[in-house]
Amino acid sequence: MRKAPEVYAWSRFGQPEYTDWLDESMSWKETCYIGDWSFLWQHRLKGSEVLPFLSEISVNTLAKFDRGQSKHLVHTNRDGKVIHEGILTRFEENNYVLHGRGGFWATHQLAQRSYDVEIQREDWFIFQVSGPHSVALLEKLAGADVLRDTGYMRVRPITIGGHAIFALRQGMAGEIGFELQGPQEIGQEIYDLVLDAGQEFGIRKLGGRVAMINHLEACFPTIATDYIPAIFEPETSDYLEEFTASMPSFAQPAYIAGSYDGRDISEYYRSPIELGWGRTVNLDHDFLGRDALAAEKAMPRRVIRTLVWNAEDVQDVYASLFRQGTNYPFMEMPRDQRGFMWADKVTRSADAGDRGAVVGVATSRGYSYYFRKMISLATIDVEHAEIGTDLIVHWGEPDGPQKPIRARVAPAPYKTDRRKSDLRNS
Repeated sequence: MRKAPEVYAWSRFGQPEYTDWLDESMSWKETCYIGDWSFLWQHRLKGSEVLPFLSEISVNTLAKFDRGQSKHLVHTNRDGKVIHEGILTRFEENNYVLHGRGGFWATHQLAQRSYDVEIQREDWFIFQVSGPHSVALLEKLAGADVLRDTGYMRVRPITIGGHAIFALRQGMAGEIGFELQGPQEIGQEIYDLVLDAGQEFGIRKLGGRVAMINHLEACFPTIATDYIPAIFEPETSDYLEEFTASMPSFAQPAYIAGSYDGRDISEYYRSPIELGWGRTVNLDHDFLGRDALAAEKAMPRRVIRTLVWNAEDVQDVYASLFRQGTNYPFMEMPRDQRGFMWADKVTRSADAGDRGAVVGVATSRGYSYYFRKMISLATIDVEHAEIGTDLIVHWGEPDGPQKPIRARVAPAPYKTDRRKSDLRNS
């Protein structure tokens, strides 16, 4: 049996709870929240050849990239599997900031190339303010009509408390939202101002226990949770050494649990197409993994879906704790907090032939208080991914007790996507 690493319970998002996780999980549907994503790494890229350089190591097209625009930048290996991804923003002609782990990959790749590019670490705060009341709250602080004409994935300079900061329109909860960004030294002041102004709008602090439930409901696959970065190969051994040396001990890239028993770590890699990012893959340029992704775009093998887990079967997992004998592994509520990629095998339903065949892998299992359901994301073979298909998720460990849980295929995202709603009507 795989052993969990010791002392890995941790939270990147501050306290586990502030009011309680049930209350906090309703905030992005009914009011608004502020969540702290300042733990994300930031790198600033400057120079006249930033775009040609990034184009060479990214699946995205960068042929058109306006000032004040952000893009979801994805890097893959030669097999088209995701190494890292993050958000790249163009602030000025030759001045960009990349949020996420991709800055480490870019730094590594730049050392092997000759481009007019300089990369340096930044230390910014990143506060997500999202939910139906988020625009009204930010207007109270930054002024009326400052944000209403901001396009999706566009950055708007705003002033809060006399400080010039940036507001990126995005929505990791699948709702209208902005990400406030600026230098770390004013971060606490900005946070406090937003929290104080938000009281009349029902704002909630987003705690660690529920922070990733919004990613689950809105289908935002996450590194080390829904896939392992494709850096455990001979050709990336030097980068793996650099990358792990840069990470704190609690943020290593591969802790795996669950019933899916991969023979090789590459079975836990995913392509951008499998993760639902197919539109991001543009074949207008050459990049690492292009040939593999061109073939996969033409004939995808797996797609991402939501699985809705049967309530009675889930309840039996908890009931096993109150019975004598061997129990099933505990299902943390609302989801595991220890940073695993908890990967459970998915097979065909009990009334299907050859029902032992694995047809997918479920990840990000979590309880949605809003929907009152246990759900997960899953990469599923295309022939079994039709909405409404009945499947079986196996909860447990490869060589331990496993509970077969009936599950039904549902769309991903599961929650209605409102990120691009017209702000003038909000």
